[in-house]
Amino acid sequence: MKLPDLFNGTLHFLITMTKKRVLWIFTAGAILLAVFFFWQSSDLHMPKPRGYFRIELPEKIYRSYQPQCPLSIEIPQYAKVEVFREHNSLDSCWFNIYFPKLNARLHCTYIPVGDNISNLLRDSYGFAAKHEMKASALKRTMVNDTAKHVYGIVYDIEGDAASQLQFFLTDSTDHFLRGSLYFFNSPNPDSVQPVLSFIREDVMHITRSIQWE
Repeated sequence: MKLPDLFNGTLHFLITMTKKRVLWIFTAGAILLAVFFFWQSSDLHMPKPRGYFRIELPEKIYRSYQPQCPLSIEIPQYAKVEVFREHNSLDSCWFNIYFPKLNARLHCTYIPVGDNISNLLRDSYGFAAKHEMKASALKRTMVNDTAKHVYGIVYDIEGDAASQLQFFLTDSTDHFLRGSLYFFNSPNPDSVQPVLSFIREDVMHITRSIQWE
């Protein structure tokens, strides 16, 4: 083979290989680019887990409150009291502990015991059981302060119940206080749970601070 022919053949081979390499690089780049855009598009349309607004919980500071009935309790500074005077008598009274920033109310009712303790206890059990039908679990925390004559139960009602926290306190002879917590939004356990736990601390503080008059 003559030298010019060898040179021309080698040049043709190099040109052919260069074209194939460029074509391969271009094809590989196009495939990678297509995969990238497909991944980005899929990521944008993938369903995201539902999020909830962050709630800034206030500092725990309490103040004394004495309703128009023979007891006193400590309630949070960030709560307001709503009194229902039309329901009040010399002994019994109704009032709400309203949490405006937390979208919740704790409905409280005081009733003198007299000889009615059995009916009051049965009613409290019945109110909790009524909400239990839509709940996934019902937990009871006993209150037993013999020094202050305060006895009762705090009910944690888990699930989609309308009221997820209830309690009653009594000295078993003269005084009876019942409370039920309600939110003004759908009782979704995931969104309500942080606030529910926060208010539960306030309810437990009431059980420790209550004084019968």
